[in-house]
Amino acid sequence: MAIVDILMPRMGESVFEGTIVKWFKKPGDFVADEETLLEVATDKVDTELPSPFEGEITELLYKEGDVVQIGQPIARIKTNKAEVVTPASPMVEAPKESSATVAATIEAPIAVKPIHYNDLPKDRFYSPLVMNIARAENIDFKTLESIPGTGSNGRVTKNDILNFLSTRTKNGHSVSNEPKKLEAIQKESKPSIPSSNDSFADKKSKNHILATRSISGQDEIIEMDRMRKVIAERMLDSKRISAHVTSFVEADVTNVVLWRNKWKKHFSEKEDTILTYTPIFIHAIIKAIKDYPLINASVVGDSIHIKKDVNIGLAVALSNGNLVVPVIKGADQLNIIGLTKQVNHLAKKARNNQLTADDLSGGTYTVSNMGSFGNVMGTPIIVQPQIAIMALGAVRKKPAVIETPEGDTIGIRHMMMLSHTYDHRAVDGSLGGMFVRRVADNLEKFSPDMDLF
Repeated sequence: MAIVDILMPRMGESVFEGTIVKWFKKPGDFVADEETLLEVATDKVDTELPSPFEGEITELLYKEGDVVQIGQPIARIKTNKAEVVTPASPMVEAPKESSATVAATIEAPIAVKPIHYNDLPKDRFYSPLVMNIARAENIDFKTLESIPGTGSNGRVTKNDILNFLSTRTKNGHSVSNEPKKLEAIQKESKPSIPSSNDSFADKKSKNHILATRSISGQDEIIEMDRMRKVIAERMLDSKRISAHVTSFVEADVTNVVLWRNKWKKHFSEKEDTILTYTPIFIHAIIKAIKDYPLINASVVGDSIHIKKDVNIGLAVALSNGNLVVPVIKGADQLNIIGLTKQVNHLAKKARNNQLTADDLSGGTYTVSNMGSFGNVMGTPIIVQPQIAIMALGAVRKKPAVIETPEGDTIGIRHMMMLSHTYDHRAVDGSLGGMFVRRVADNLEKFSPDMDLF
């Protein structure tokens, strides 16, 4: 019999901490191997974590709401196994600050305010989550120091800084029991009105902070949730980092429509899932990536890293209006059947809030199906650190010129727009344009007589 520590596991690239949302067990409870022990929230996803051991919970080392670094013990368990190998704490390398390093990735949003860890006092710890909130809300370091902490050794927790943000102003007046102190804090941290010299991105950020109430009293104020704030931050980061250029091509996908109509009922009966257009389009994109591998890359400093793996991210809209991008790993190794199963599986997990951090990491190229909302085309924003993304427009019946050996004729065809947005730092117009043209060619050459099984 042994008492072992359960460690906070790694939950994806560039994730250094997690917030304990809920414990499913308490001291004295028995937990089975792989039984759900707790729910943890990160910047990427909320996920339930299983117990790596079977036995009796002897101690929970953190409370719900606490922020815990990756690799730290979070609970202790008494197990009957004679020998237990405790996983080693993962080594987390601190991010280096360099102008030659990409400033933000899809896993780790860039900070918009210059508060640095080396500025912090030696006797008070601030978690990366607290620091990210402080940067996003324009809280200067002096104000951050003045926030009372309820964590261990006076540490400022996520709840402490969120409580401060919710009480620092109400209709322009302090609502704290210490009005003088908070009035001084507000004066120090109050954002200035944008001037004509501010950049467009700075104006948007400042105006967002200022828009805390309606002048007429008729507007509805909706507070951004955590996911929406992360999305907003990463979209702005991508526009700051990448030089966005978009090329458009209209593709005749009549053969694709005919083929899908032929197979969709049989596919649904045999595979117990639906056959949509999306995996067919992804298959055409993967074939184009093999012809133009430079598209499947990222920019790191002054170098371009071409990825060997083809991992396709798929933008999925959630019922609450937010957006997630789960990743099909090894997509180039899958046929249309495999891609269909993966697309449907990840979309279902996304809508049921069951995605893990691993499901959202490692993408090398992203696809956004705007046609599912009836949109003809769009100009998507690149998912960092990737260098390109394709938007799929709605499939519509249109009159089109059909070339035949007997001459040109007019007919009704199924047409769609492809929008290819790419980072001009790494991809010039010729490559970006040829790539999207190749995707269209792959779709137009699709054989309606191809067997699925």
